[in-house]
Amino acid sequence: MLLRVNNLETIFRMDRGDVRAVDGINFNIKTGKTLGMVGESGCGKSVTALSIMRLVPDPPGKITAGSIEFDGRNILSLPEKEMRKVRGNEISIVFQEPLSSLNPVFTCGEQVREAIALHSHLGRKDSKAKAVEMLRKVRIPDPEIRYKNYPHQMSGGMRQRVMIAMALSCQPKLLIADEPTTALDVSVQAQIIELLRDLREELGMSVLLITHDLAVIAQMADTVVVMYAGKIVEKAPVERLFSEPSHPYTQGLLASMPGYSVSGKALPVIPGSVPDPAKLPPGCRFSDRCSKRIDRCFVEEPPLFDLGNSHFSRCWLYSKEES
Repeated sequence: MLLRVNNLETIFRMDRGDVRAVDGINFNIKTGKTLGMVGESGCGKSVTALSIMRLVPDPPGKITAGSIEFDGRNILSLPEKEMRKVRGNEISIVFQEPLSSLNPVFTCGEQVREAIALHSHLGRKDSKAKAVEMLRKVRIPDPEIRYKNYPHQMSGGMRQRVMIAMALSCQPKLLIADEPTTALDVSVQAQIIELLRDLREELGMSVLLITHDLAVIAQMADTVVVMYAGKIVEKAPVERLFSEPSHPYTQGLLASMPGYSVSGKALPVIPGSVPDPAKLPPGCRFSDRCSKRIDRCFVEEPPLFDLGNSHFSRCWLYSKEES
C-alpha cells in the first residue's frame, strides 16, 4: 500500500468557531491505482489534498489527529526539511486553476526547468533539455517554441498540461490531481483525463483524483470515496458505486448526472444545502436533505457500515438494528 490515511482530522480555528474541514477520514491508495474523491464544494476534498502535502495554512488551519503513512513513513512526523524533499519529488500536486498557480513573469518552460533543477540538481542545459522533453511528454506541440511562451500566451488546456509536466518532472510515486479539468471545454477535459490515464500507466504512479464530476471519476478511478461535510459517506470500487450506490447522497449525485438516467424529465436535485461546518447538526450530517431519513438520523451519527465486497456506507439504513 503506497498511501494510508488514518483518522485524519483537519480543523480551521475561525472567529465563528472551529471548522472541521476534514473529520476522521480513512482511505488507502495502492501502487499504480487511482482513488477518486468526489463531493460538493466545501466537503473537504481540497483540504484533504493540502493535508497530505502538509500545506494547510497554519494559522488558522491545523491537522489535529490521525496519521498519513506514505511509502511506510508517517509524513506528519517528518521534519519540514525532510517533507520538502517529499513534495514534488515523491508526491506532486496539480491544482485546479493553472493560471493562478503559474508565475506570470516567467516563461512556462523556465518554470518546468526550475522544478526539475530544484529536485534533480541538473545543470541549466540538462534541466532545460528535460523540461522540453516533459512538455513533449504531455503532448504540447512544438515544445521547443512553447518553452518560451508565458502563461497568458497559452490556452487553459495548455496551461494545465504545463502544470502536469511540472508535477511529473521528477516521476513522483503519487500524483494528486485537484479538479484538473475545472473550467476547461468538454473536449479539452477528455484530452486531459486521457493524458493523465496514459501517464499513470507509463510511469506506474498512483493518483488521487479530486473532482465534483462523477463522469471524470467513471473514466479514471479504480476506487471512489464520496465526501460530505468533512466525512466519508460512501466508499466502493468504481463499478459497484455506479451500479449499486448505497448512500442517499451518492444516489442523489448520480441521479443528477445527465445521461445516468434517461427519462425525458428534468434532472432531479438534492434539496437544501451543505450545513455550516462550524455549526454541524447532531446525528447524520445529511439528514436535513435526505428523503430516506428516520428518527435516529437526527440524534445519532452513523458509522461506516461494511456492505461487503469492499463497499462501505455511512447510513443507518444498513444497521442490523434498523433492518
